[in-house]
Amino acid sequence: MRYLGNVIRPPSEADSLILQVVYGCPHNDCTFCGTYLEKPFRVRPFTEVVEDVTGLPGHVKQSVRRVFLADGDAVVLPVRRLREILALLRSELPRLERVSSYATAQSLLRRDVEQLAALREEGLTLLFLGLESGDDATLAACAKGVTVAEQIEGCRRASQAGIALSLTVILGLAGEERSIEHARATGRALSAIDPEFIGALSLMVVEGTPQHERVRLGEFVVPGPLVLLRELRELIAATDVTGALFRSNHASNYLPVGGRLPEDKARLLAALDAVLEDPAQVRLRPEAYRAL
Repeated sequence: MRYLGNVIRPPSEADSLILQVVYGCPHNDCTFCGTYLEKPFRVRPFTEVVEDVTGLPGHVKQSVRRVFLADGDAVVLPVRRLREILALLRSELPRLERVSSYATAQSLLRRDVEQLAALREEGLTLLFLGLESGDDATLAACAKGVTVAEQIEGCRRASQAGIALSLTVILGLAGEERSIEHARATGRALSAIDPEFIGALSLMVVEGTPQHERVRLGEFVVPGPLVLLRELRELIAATDVTGALFRSNHASNYLPVGGRLPEDKARLLAALDAVLEDPAQVRLRPEAYRAL
């Protein structure tokens, strides 16, 4: 299996076979993201994808149950090509149970429900999408390239097609000024989408990004730990979903919490309220230990 540049994947895909089908991210303008700054977007030649999959040792083929399609947004590929890749995986990996990928709302909006349902039938069953915020002002400030309504519509199409969604939001992305607005609006957007999985990260300022320059110039103030915990509390309070696994245990977070929503909502809010009322009762993750 050959890889170009740094390759990232969601934490839950740690045991998956990572297959690069595109390089970089087709948007790659988000002010906070430095993941693909040195990797311009392009489609990987299909012949190389075929060679990597067919060339896997027999014992590896027998052991693979999950495949993650990298890099930043495999759904940008033409539906025909995606179906060819999914058919290849099914033919070569006899124990395959799940294929997943990152996706952007922009790519989902280029597909109708029928096209996405066809990908679901071919084996693409889970998409990871960076919602980041449910606040249009915050999305515009970080150059996300879509509105909240467009993100909700793209996710609706995927859900209607039967594809599960794992959404990521970023605490602190609105800075101190719009902290609570960002949190509550994000909870409302999550409620409208109703995903199966929700992950909350905390903003990490990456050197070399526009966000880093804004911080350097004093144009953006990174919220402190207690402000981020307040955001987390307000986000959970504003989130009404039918059944989602919620996690804020990423290495960027000061305090890991998690549970199922709505079942554990009251417990999570009570725990966060207790910390906010008496921060000294818990030991937050030291700044030096936070990471992307």
